[in-house]
Amino acid sequence: MTQERWQKLTEWPLAAAALIFLIAYSIEVIAQPPADTTAWLELIIWITWGIFLADYIVNLILAKQRWHWFYTHLFDLLIVVLPMLRPLRLLRLVTLLTILNRTAGAAFRGRVIVYAAGAAALLVYVAALAVLDAERGGSGSIQTFQDGLWWAFVTITTVGYGDYFPVTGTGQLVAVGVMIGGIALIGVVTATLASWIVEKVEQNAEKKEALEEAATRREIGELTAEITALRAIIESLADGRSHESVS
Repeated sequence: MTQERWQKLTEWPLAAAALIFLIAYSIEVIAQPPADTTAWLELIIWITWGIFLADYIVNLILAKQRWHWFYTHLFDLLIVVLPMLRPLRLLRLVTLLTILNRTAGAAFRGRVIVYAAGAAALLVYVAALAVLDAERGGSGSIQTFQDGLWWAFVTITTVGYGDYFPVTGTGQLVAVGVMIGGIALIGVVTATLASWIVEKVEQNAEKKEALEEAATRREIGELTAEITALRAIIESLADGRSHESVS
């Protein structure tokens, strides 16, 4: 089996695993269930981590140039390794963004818009989960999911009121990721809008050029018809004169 074939077969299973992980982790962080339920949720979380680890290993084995693939996919390695730290497990949800990007639609701009919207919503939600998981129970201001959600929203939009902020090292690391993600999403939206404006200008220019070309062809056709008619008149007059001279 080729690596391309494997990636195509595992796209949706990996997305499903990431979604199952998100549900289990959300219940664990928000609901804070009893110990026995938490144990089952932890088992589900570690099973999904095992699925991602297996996918990384298979991709590495199937790669034609393993060292080159390893070197150029260090981010994939981080997605597998860093989630062993509890709040950073949410890196597995990058797979959902990857699937969203691959299946958003045929048009490039459609993919970008859907990808950006989905990434923004998912980033806000998972950042709220991660920062709450890191901050709850400590001396910080983020102690409920609502606090985390508000903090994530104002952070990703670069507003930053400062009423809620992480104080733990892990929480601050999550904040750095949200800030970088917010800047990247703003860049994507700006670039998409700029490309749309440029395309509209180009389309209008092409339409104007096509109309001018059609008008020019029409004028040339009319002039050609007039010249043909005048030539016919001149030839008929010349024939008439020649008949008169003969008679």
